[in-house]
Amino acid sequence: MNTPPSLRILSLEDDPNDTELIQAALEAEGLTCEMARVDHEAAFRASLEKGEIDLILADYTLPSFDGLSALRLAMSILPEVPFIFVSGTLGEEVAIEALKIGATDYVLKTRLSRLAPSLFRALREASGRAERRQTEKALRRSETFLAEAQRLSRTGSFGRNLSTGEVFWSAETYRIFECDPGITPTVELVIERTHPADRDRLNHVFDHASVDQGDFDVEHRLIAGDGSVKYVRVVARIVRGDEPEGLQIVGAVTDVTDAKRAEDALRRSEAYLTDAQRLTRTGSWAFDVATRRGIHWSQENFRLLGFDPKEGVPPHEKFFERVHPDDRENYSRAFDAAITHQQPHLDLEYRVVLPSGKTRYVHSVGHPVFDRSGNFCEYVGTAVDVTEQHEARAALETAFQEIKALRDLLYKENIALREEIVRTSMFEEIVGESPALRTVLARVTKVAPTDSTVLITGETGTGKELIARAIHKRSQRAARAFVSVNCAAIPASLISSELFGHEKGAFTGATQRRLGRFELAEGGTLFLDEIGELPPETQIALLRVLQEREFERVGGTKVISANVRVIAATNRDLQASIDAGTFREDLYYRFNVFPIEMPALRERREDIPLLVEYFIDRYSSKTGKKIHSVEKPTLDRLKQYAWPGNIRELQNVVERSVILCESETFVVDESWLTGGFDSPDRTSPTHLKLPPSQEKKAIEAALAEAQGRVSGPSGAASRLGVPASTLDSKIKALNINKYRFRTS
Repeated sequence: MNTPPSLRILSLEDDPNDTELIQAALEAEGLTCEMARVDHEAAFRASLEKGEIDLILADYTLPSFDGLSALRLAMSILPEVPFIFVSGTLGEEVAIEALKIGATDYVLKTRLSRLAPSLFRALREASGRAERRQTEKALRRSETFLAEAQRLSRTGSFGRNLSTGEVFWSAETYRIFECDPGITPTVELVIERTHPADRDRLNHVFDHASVDQGDFDVEHRLIAGDGSVKYVRVVARIVRGDEPEGLQIVGAVTDVTDAKRAEDALRRSEAYLTDAQRLTRTGSWAFDVATRRGIHWSQENFRLLGFDPKEGVPPHEKFFERVHPDDRENYSRAFDAAITHQQPHLDLEYRVVLPSGKTRYVHSVGHPVFDRSGNFCEYVGTAVDVTEQHEARAALETAFQEIKALRDLLYKENIALREEIVRTSMFEEIVGESPALRTVLARVTKVAPTDSTVLITGETGTGKELIARAIHKRSQRAARAFVSVNCAAIPASLISSELFGHEKGAFTGATQRRLGRFELAEGGTLFLDEIGELPPETQIALLRVLQEREFERVGGTKVISANVRVIAATNRDLQASIDAGTFREDLYYRFNVFPIEMPALRERREDIPLLVEYFIDRYSSKTGKKIHSVEKPTLDRLKQYAWPGNIRELQNVVERSVILCESETFVVDESWLTGGFDSPDRTSPTHLKLPPSQEKKAIEAALAEAQGRVSGPSGAASRLGVPASTLDSKIKALNINKYRFRTS
C-alpha cells in the first residue's frame, strides 16, 4: 500500500499533550502527519464537512461529546475515512459496539506502539474499499451501458446451467418475452410463450443443446400479450468450465420483428410485382448503354421472349435474332435512335418468333436513366404481350355474335339476380348440431349433386327455403340462378303468368311480354314454396313441365324447353289435400321423388342455445351493442318453450330482446312467450283442408276467436295451422274484412 507523503489526521482530543504524544509516536514510525485537533462537536462537524481528511483519531471520553456520537456523525458525513479510537479507557462492550457502528480499530493510550500498525491496516482497508467502490462503480456503469445497448439493439442475454437447470435473463430478455422481472425464468416459460407451430422445433433445439452440448442459432415466433406475433432470433453456445457442474448455455435473444416484417414486406412487394407482371403479361428490362448489353430481365420478360432465366440475360444480338424478320429493320431503327439520341420515350411494336415456332406480338416502351453526374447510363422499359389483342381483332366478328347470343341469357339472369338481391334471407347459414338437423343435412349432401326433384315438408318457420338454397349451392347448377316463388303470396289468377310468363296482350294489363320464373331459372334451380296453395289449373300446367320439360307462355303458342331443377316445399299435409280433392295425386308423386322432412324447433331443442347465440351476435352487431352472456332462466325458458312459429319466431324474439336490452346480459320478457311450454307436437293437419265453400266460414270463425288478429301465437293463422302470409292471401281472395272482428 502506498501511504500519502503527509497524512491529514483529524484528532478529536480534549488534551493537547495527548495529541502531541500521538503525533510523536507516528513520526517515530516514519510517518509524516498533519495533525488537526478539535475538542467539541461543532468543530468536529465543521472539519468533517470541510473534508480533506485521511484518518480520524478520537478519544472516547470528552467533556461535552462522547466517542460513539462522534463515530456516528463521522459515518454519516465521511463513511469512507478510517476511524480509530485512541482512549485511556475503553471497555470491551463499548469497543464491540464501536466496531459494529463502523470504527476501524481501537488503541489504548497506554499502548501507543500499536497505533502505527493499526493505522497502516486501516489505510489498507480504506484503500481496498475505495478500489472496490471504483470497481463497482465501473461495473455498474458498464452494466448500464450494456443494458442500454441491449435495449437499443433489442437484444437480451440469457444463461442456463445444464446441471442445475437454473436460467438467467437480462432485463431486455424479460422485455422481449413480456414477463415481469420478478418471475423466475424457465425453459417451460419460453416454450409457453412460443408460437404453437414452433414449439416442437424449439424443444428439439433445446434437447439437442442439452444432450449433445452443441451450439445453436434458431429463429422462432412468440405470442405477445395482445395476441400479436413477435419474431426472435436466438444464438447460443456451450461454455465449459473446469468442473462438470460448470457447463452452461450462454446466448443472446434478439427481437427481429421489425426486420422480419420489413423482409416479409419486401418479399411480398416483389411477389406482388412478379404476380402483377405475370397477370398483365408485362416484362421489365434494363439495357446498359456503355456495354450495349442487357443487364436485367424480369422473370416475365424471359417467359415472354422465350429465353431460359437460368442462362441469364442473353446478348442483344441473340435477342435480335428472335425478332420476326419482317420487323427487324423497324425495331433496329427505333431502338438505335432511342439509345443514340437519348430519346425520352421509346414506343414500338414488333413480333418475336419463339423456338416452338409460335409468333408472339410485343409492345415495348422505355425511357433513359441518368446517373448522379447527369450522364446517360441505362435505358429501361417494359415489354407487354399483346398477342391476344391482335388475335381478338381477328376474331372480333365472332365475339360480337357470341355477345349477342349471351345478351338474352344475361338479361334473364339479371332479372332473377335483381329479384334475389331484394329478398331478405332468413339466415346467412345453417345453425345447429342436433341429430335431427344432421339427418336433414346428410340427405341434402346425397341429393344435391343429382337433378332429382326434392319435396321439403315441415311447419312454417323451420327453414325450408334455406335447405333448398343449400341443395342448389351444392349442385352442378350452383353457378346459375336460384329463383324462389311463394305460391301462396300470388293471386290464383296470376300464378300461371308468374311461373310461365305471358305474351303481350295475353290479358288485360299485359302491355309487354314478360318472362316467367321457369325461364329466369333456366339452367338453375326453381324453388316453389307453399305448393299446397296452387290452384287446379296451375297444377295441370306444372305437371306438364315436370313430365315433358316444356311449357308455353300464357297467351303464346311457342313451346319453350325447360332445363330447370324443381325443389318444392309445403307446410300442408299433401296426402290429406289429395284425399280432399284439392291437390293432384300425380303431381304429388312428381314432386315427392326425394322427400326431406324439416324438424320443428321443439324437436331439436339442443340447437336453441346455438341459434340464440347466433341471432344475438347478428343483431347486436347491427345495433352496436355488446352482449356477452345469456341469463340462465331466460335460456331455460327458451329451451322449454313450444315455439309454434319455430326458428322464425325465435329470430323475432331475439331481435326484439336485443333492441330492448340495456346491459351485457341477454334477457327475454317471459310475457312474449305466449305459445305455451312443452306443448305436444304441432304437426296436426291444417284446419284449411276444406272445400272452398266451407273455407270462408272457417277463416271467419278463426278471425272472430283471434279478435281480428292474423299473425302471432294467438292469431288466426296459428289457430288454423297455416302461415300468416297464406291466410292473408286467402282473406283477400275471399274478400273477407278482417277488421270487423277486432274489439275496441
